[in-house]
Amino acid sequence: MNAAVVVAAGRGKRMHSAVNKILTPLCGMPVIVHTVRALADTGAFDGGIVLVANPDEMDRMQEIAVRYDLPVAAIVPGGAERQDSVLCGLKACPRDTDIVAIHDGARPMVTADVVRKTLESAAVHGSGVAAVPVKDTIKHADSRMNVLDTPRRSEYYAVQTPQTFRYKEILAAYQSGNSGATDDAMLMEEMGMQVHLTEGDYENLKITTPEDLILAEHILKKRKAHAMENGLRIGHGYDVHRLVEGRKLILCGVEIPYEKGLLGHSDADVALHALMDAMLGAAAMGDIGRHFPDKDPAYEGADSTVLLDRVVDMLQEAGFSVGNVDVTIICQKPKLMPYIEQMRSCVASHLRCSMEQVSIKATTTEHLGFEGEGLGISTHAVALLTKG
Repeated sequence: MNAAVVVAAGRGKRMHSAVNKILTPLCGMPVIVHTVRALADTGAFDGGIVLVANPDEMDRMQEIAVRYDLPVAAIVPGGAERQDSVLCGLKACPRDTDIVAIHDGARPMVTADVVRKTLESAAVHGSGVAAVPVKDTIKHADSRMNVLDTPRRSEYYAVQTPQTFRYKEILAAYQSGNSGATDDAMLMEEMGMQVHLTEGDYENLKITTPEDLILAEHILKKRKAHAMENGLRIGHGYDVHRLVEGRKLILCGVEIPYEKGLLGHSDADVALHALMDAMLGAAAMGDIGRHFPDKDPAYEGADSTVLLDRVVDMLQEAGFSVGNVDVTIICQKPKLMPYIEQMRSCVASHLRCSMEQVSIKATTTEHLGFEGEGLGISTHAVALLTKG
């Protein structure tokens, strides 16, 4: 199990701002939102993400987490020094954590590739610390700025985060009380542990000054433009159908044994309808009502998997292919867990992709609303398409 600790308990005095730097807006959202989402989007942290906040800013951080729906397992107060804060975060991780990545809250530009390399190294060697070769010649000087020597530049690296370790080892190191280390890796070195570096990224900068914030915004905009140039398109779909007697219940192309089914012009597969709308929306091709109108007799009782095939054909003709899809079915009854894998397999076959690209989830509303009262079923779907 992998967990992450995001250290955001400092004050960022070098930003010359009354606002903590991790709360400073970056492309319309606080820096910390970008940082947490960058880690969460890797999908690598099944043990969750622990956010360590300044004790004076706990309420503010909780508000941000709710407002931006941050996928954090816990928000805990930090200590007086960074080491104290990291220890607070480590203690909040699940006890069965195998690997933990420690990351600065002020590094919002970290990529999935950088994170992956540190995790892989830690799994093999016990540590994986992101680092980049220094670009400038390094001079070793005394207090009067007199050069003492010039070390070989090729042997020196600028260390970044995440700094990733076996959980039990880094926790023991922090619990030892050693206060002389300036980063996680140095603490492990002082404990006699061999530290391994992994390939970092020059864009994985730490926001420390106002100039860093300007550069980070430029990088984010550049990445967004690059994604658009490479045809990444996202769409959202939503659909709802009433439950009635005398109808089959079809969800994601799978017939579910139940006393009621969904009412509709076609087979009323609410999950596939939402998915098709998400895919059509990502390609800016309208919705299923435009392509398969419910007033047309040709679609009466239609199998939604056949309609999905036609949507996929349209997308492929326009140069799109499926990146991944995520479908959330909302109903109180019946329980859908036994059928999820069959649904994923069916959807993947019609999307002409692997099951790893298809996520299907089911949830209840705790008996609230029309879904909770058993009157109907609704579905949300998100689709990522690639072009070219």
